[in-house]
Amino acid sequence: MNAPWKPGSVGGRDAFAAFICDDASIDVLRGVVAEMGWAPEKCNKGGLRNAVQSLSITSSPNILLVDLSESGDPLNDINALAEVCEPGTVVIAVGQVNDVRLYRDLMTSGIHDYLLKPLSPGHVRDALIHAQQIFSAPKTQEGTGGRQHISTAVIGTRGGVGASTLATSLAWLFSTDHKMPTALLDLDIHFGTGALVLDLEPGRGLTDAIETPSRIDGLFIERATIRANENLAILSAEAPISSPLITDGAAFLHLQEEFRHAFEMTLIDLPRNMLINFPHLLGDINLVVIVTEMTLAGARDAIRLLSWLKSNAPHAKLMVVANKVHVGNSEISKGDFEASIERKLSFQIPFDIKAASHAAKLGQTFIEANRGSKAGAVLREIATAMQNLGDAEPEAVVSNVGKAGKGGKFDAGPKKSLLGKFDLKSLMPGKSKSAVAAK
Repeated sequence: MNAPWKPGSVGGRDAFAAFICDDASIDVLRGVVAEMGWAPEKCNKGGLRNAVQSLSITSSPNILLVDLSESGDPLNDINALAEVCEPGTVVIAVGQVNDVRLYRDLMTSGIHDYLLKPLSPGHVRDALIHAQQIFSAPKTQEGTGGRQHISTAVIGTRGGVGASTLATSLAWLFSTDHKMPTALLDLDIHFGTGALVLDLEPGRGLTDAIETPSRIDGLFIERATIRANENLAILSAEAPISSPLITDGAAFLHLQEEFRHAFEMTLIDLPRNMLINFPHLLGDINLVVIVTEMTLAGARDAIRLLSWLKSNAPHAKLMVVANKVHVGNSEISKGDFEASIERKLSFQIPFDIKAASHAAKLGQTFIEANRGSKAGAVLREIATAMQNLGDAEPEAVVSNVGKAGKGGKFDAGPKKSLLGKFDLKSLMPGKSKSAVAAK
């Protein structure tokens, strides 16, 4: 919240104030506030609009809790609150609408947290403690040069294309060769292999985060993640198959936010089906790496994913990586595949079953076990391109969509089916001369 600083407010700010609509919530809040050593009378009756009126004539507290329950347009009212709140005020919103889009919009507007009614003492206490930690955390000095945080989602066009293998190898490279504090978030809740590849037990960190998003803070991240080495932390799960994933996605947003503060690189192993229910996962992603095989099914799903990303994550840069490439023996040639997806392949990783088996037997990531292989060399090139994301976009990453064809004109022909984008004759096995002569 960034309103102009009010004269005379320096050093005269209260630690806490709240504006709550209903008596039941006030009773819960006052009990927690008293435990924390603050004045219970700072819990005022009235919602967000009452807060705006009050703070327009008084100094803002360090921590402000406001009720949105009676607000017809929460986002507009939050903007009005920002006009009267002084810089540095941590705002926690309370409401009764369980909508992840509203949550995301509130986070974007500068709200620190959003609590659902009915309030529970535990959730309120966790939120206030988390807000209080902001003031006790060491301040970053202005002008200090730090690396830009890079958040990357690795998505496979289909199961088995090697997206998890790529994600774990890249995480290992960034943590060892590049010496970057790195987080690996494996969002395949039931069947994720991130911890398995690293020969680790996944623990309960991710399932705990999903069950209680309000607990997620810097301390939670430190305790819940599993360390693979000095610079690499992984958060994954092996949830029981009988336990469905029940979440509005708020936990994932909390985790991404905390990772931005704690690490320089975040790699998210993102199952493609997660995009259907949680499209907001890519809201703060810098780079999306699509992993595919050069097959007809891979081309179809790459086209669909690229189209979806263009509409839902236009801010993210893209790489398309072909994995398990059989030299001279692919189902679809490189030229036909690139023509079908209307962009160049960023990288091609050669197929190497012996190297994959070797890594599995050692309980190591592919790159750790096969540094000298041709596939390992390509993985290092991918990591370098990703690290340079903030400096210059690699030429191979630039999309060919919308570029002029021969003669400077754009193609404007009739829309073709997926199969129509390939030269099917070139994909069919050639006929022998004897077969032709028989005709």
